[in-house]
Amino acid sequence: MLTNTTLKSKIDSLWEKFWSGGFANPLTAIVQMSYLNFLKQLEDKGNERRKISE
Repeated sequence: MLTNTTLKSKIDSLWEKFWSGGFANPLTAIVQMSYLNFLKQLEDKGNERRKISE
């Protein structure tokens, strides 16, 4: 159970976006959220490396 209300509201907001976009299956939405999280981490790591190399 999520106790962090900020995180819960962000997840609920994201779920609403998936739902309105046609993702009715929660498993599909979880896969997409995981993929988006991976891409965000990859982007952050790239930005961090770019800052170090400058």
